[in-house]
Amino acid sequence: MYYKTMIHSPVGPLTLASDGEHLAGLWIQGQKYFGDSVKEEMQQKDDLPVFLEAKKWLDRYFAGERPDIRELPLRPSGSPFRREVWKLLCDIPYGETTTYGALAEKIARKLDRPSMSAQAVGNAVGHNPISIIIPCHRVLGADGSLTGYAAGVEIKQKLLEHEGAR
Repeated sequence: MYYKTMIHSPVGPLTLASDGEHLAGLWIQGQKYFGDSVKEEMQQKDDLPVFLEAKKWLDRYFAGERPDIRELPLRPSGSPFRREVWKLLCDIPYGETTTYGALAEKIARKLDRPSMSAQAVGNAVGHNPISIIIPCHRVLGADGSLTGYAAGVEIKQKLLEHEGAR
């Protein structure tokens, strides 16, 4: 069974999802692929400990602190390739950015392949089910442009400005 709750944030309403112990989703209102990683209906349950932990984490983040991703029990659902890409996203430091191409090079090395498509990496980044906490907003186009963001480029810009990355 999966559970959900809604919280408010400076970038709009957020929906959080959990399997009861782990955070499985965090979607910004209007985000593409909203809830697509949770295949069953979610029951409203606002008082789950993991939701309270995530809310505290997000409050600290939006207050300008730099909470560690590892403070939260995360369990994003996706293919093994996507989960590997999402792990790499967690290594991008607060206030810093990288490119899809740089991530493609890292994942190719990790998988012992000669190369990896930046588009494949971009697809995995775009389907990140735990927005903000798994920082997909820190990934830019090769020329530094704000290419794509499932919640909209304006939200990506706000998050990067909040972190001092733009």
